[in-house]
Amino acid sequence: MTNVKSFMARQDILALLILAAVLFVVMPMSMDIFRLNLFGKYLTYAFVAIGLVLCWGKGGILSLGQGVFFGLGGYCMAMYLKLESSTPEATAIQSTPGIPDFMDWNQITELPWFWEPFNSLTFTLVAILVVPALFAFVIGAAMFKRRVGGVYFAIITQAIAAILTILIIGQQGYTGGVNGITDLRTLKGWDIRTDEAKYILYYVNGALLIGVLVLCQFVLQSKLGRLLVALRDKEDRVRFSGYDVANFKIFVFCFAAVLSAIGGAMFTLQVGFMSPSFVGIVPSIEMVIFCAVGGRLSIFGAVYGTLLVNWAKTTFSETFPELWLFGLGALFIAVVLVFPNGLSGLYRSYLAPHVDRWIFRKPPAGGFTGAGPLDTPAFEPEPAARPAE
Repeated sequence: MTNVKSFMARQDILALLILAAVLFVVMPMSMDIFRLNLFGKYLTYAFVAIGLVLCWGKGGILSLGQGVFFGLGGYCMAMYLKLESSTPEATAIQSTPGIPDFMDWNQITELPWFWEPFNSLTFTLVAILVVPALFAFVIGAAMFKRRVGGVYFAIITQAIAAILTILIIGQQGYTGGVNGITDLRTLKGWDIRTDEAKYILYYVNGALLIGVLVLCQFVLQSKLGRLLVALRDKEDRVRFSGYDVANFKIFVFCFAAVLSAIGGAMFTLQVGFMSPSFVGIVPSIEMVIFCAVGGRLSIFGAVYGTLLVNWAKTTFSETFPELWLFGLGALFIAVVLVFPNGLSGLYRSYLAPHVDRWIFRKPPAGGFTGAGPLDTPAFEPEPAARPAE
């Protein structure tokens, strides 16, 4: 516990325990398997939102193309699952047995070379982490080494998301095209479509999410986390202090990409398919909204924001099929006008003082500034010299 407390405050430990109770106790006991699997799908988006907190909220790097990395992780997992379900026995009715069905429909007669390694689960798991990281590294090195940032970086990542979507749809014979990779059934012979499998995958997804939160909290409480905040607020001063700003930006961008890819892989397992509709501009912008609603300065808020937005989206579309877009739009407007710091900002303003007083016996603070302890700039200006008397 001493080691945990060294990088997690008591409030963070409490927040982690509450979230774990919600994910592992409240939801499974209060929902049927259909709704639980639906919320499991929502949790896969939370990996992206958490990465955006580090990348955008803490580092000041707004990426509008996180769907790219979500899709890369999802497609890596989908390729393995599709090959497992495309055995010669299962595809005996095809013109070319032993290859995915969409390849056979497009008159491809042998498995492409870049599909071959995905027959291995070990390679697939490594690729889920390495492929998005390498892609993010190439983008980050090309942009940050040339000091491209701000709105220009956001537009470029948005363009990359559009390009990759067009590429996936255009290469139908190799990627499944607009339909994506579908009809995924087993993982190492284990049927992932059963109710029992959905329960297990939900718990695995929740456990991975908790692990990612602990890892991110460790990063934020380290010197790296403080440097990220300094980069966001006073980048030039960090550069003049001798730090290589570009390398720090590349690292956090790659780290956020890997988190997004893990979410994409879990999405493929839980939902049973992956398509380009989760890669493009619209899903990437929605992922930024998840982060904004939860609070772009809080990794825990990002999880709740993701759940709230997706739950509202589903509820409005079921209850008011003609008006649900207006309800969703009203939620986004409220975030901008009423609580710009998101759900975490509301918590810090109205609930955190009472929690500190009731649970931790702490006296109320002097006031809410809208930022946590890590949001204080790491480099404060020096006080002005007193005039000579």
